[in-house]
Amino acid sequence: MPGTPQEVMIACPFEDLLFGGARGGGKTYGMLGDWLSHADLYGANAYGVFFRKTYPELEQVQEYAQKIFPLVGGVYKGDKRTWIFPNGAKLKMRYLERDSDADRYQGHEYTWMCFEEIVNWASPKPIDKLRACLRSGAGVPCYFRATGNPGGVGHNWVKARYVDPAPARTPFYDEEQKVTRIYIPATLDDNTRLLEADPNYWKRIEASANGDEQLLRAWRYGDWDIVAGGMLDDVFDRTRHIIKGFQIPFSWYVDRTFDWGSSSPFSVIWWAESDGTTAPNGITYPRGTVFAISEWYGWNGKPNEGNKLLAHEIADGIIEREQLGVLKNLIINDGAADTQIWQADPLIGISIADEMAERGVSWLKADKTPGSRKQGWQRLRRFLKAAKQHPMEDAGLFVFDNCTQWIRTVPVLPRYEKDRDDVDPKAEDHAGDATRYRLSYAVQDAGSYETGVPYS
Repeated sequence: MPGTPQEVMIACPFEDLLFGGARGGGKTYGMLGDWLSHADLYGANAYGVFFRKTYPELEQVQEYAQKIFPLVGGVYKGDKRTWIFPNGAKLKMRYLERDSDADRYQGHEYTWMCFEEIVNWASPKPIDKLRACLRSGAGVPCYFRATGNPGGVGHNWVKARYVDPAPARTPFYDEEQKVTRIYIPATLDDNTRLLEADPNYWKRIEASANGDEQLLRAWRYGDWDIVAGGMLDDVFDRTRHIIKGFQIPFSWYVDRTFDWGSSSPFSVIWWAESDGTTAPNGITYPRGTVFAISEWYGWNGKPNEGNKLLAHEIADGIIEREQLGVLKNLIINDGAADTQIWQADPLIGISIADEMAERGVSWLKADKTPGSRKQGWQRLRRFLKAAKQHPMEDAGLFVFDNCTQWIRTVPVLPRYEKDRDDVDPKAEDHAGDATRYRLSYAVQDAGSYETGVPYS
């Protein structure tokens, strides 16, 4: 598919397209151009809607639209927030701040739909609900368009849906949603007009990154393995932290942690903590270094959606898994779990923790004191940073390469815009939470998790 990204995107015949990936790639102008092409082809039968997450963001799009739509006779009706074109085509400009706002569009009919900066939506649910409005009684081909850069609360689901299944500019068919998708990347280098008109643009972007090379990679090259402004961008290194598994020495302390979820995923992670003896891979890690050695992620295969297993089913699954693989024959101690599992169900009088204990799986209460969440993320950053040192001087954290859901979700956790010291609470943070629970205590200097020494 030769041509500039904008040319390829506007000429793209496929129903579902993600455009962008880096700052300065001309995404908004490209999408407005794509709408004009659709409107020109189908006239009065072309009915579009352009979404941003918030009203201020929508105003930015309007500024671009005001520069180009009047040139082709477009007239904006402010009371209806709708552009009307000479051939009868109409484009609504809308914002969708709450997921429930999608319900207002049930029964609507559109032939073209765009979600600008789609990573700002934590879940695809409201977006997929609106996709059902793509239909045409006049037989007009219907198109879904989206733009987005790496990062944001929706990073994981957008990456899983558009970026991971196939190489860039390569269409692929989604069997579940019965739609052909494609990802077309665009970077600043593709936007020669911006570079000519504003040669200092990238210098200002570099200055705003404050020397963060990981951040610049995402902003300049659209690297989806990096989260722009993520919690762990500057401390996580896949080549260092993800290691091949080995049999755990019997002198090491082993336990598991649990973050509960039903409609959202649950996360069980098994951990080993080094006592300073040499590991089977020939490396001697500092005492207190922790390893994620196995995991069970309770999802339905869709980012941030749970499989709704019952408490006793999870407990049975845990026991079954502890008889296999790297966990087999190890002494596995009780570890920390989300404190909400101790809340008794008023209908049956017992809690999730009680139900799991009846099946032989017990837990300790995780630290949920005020401030513990943010302290946990800082502790995770410290452990990851320590693991990058050569040689290591302090206890670090490593992850076996079989922990694929930890690898998928934790390194890309986004910071919360309202509190940059915290992870966005709408992100897929379940494995991250299970990791925070484990890093709350050092056990090698205490003999047990329950009497473990809190990390400073």
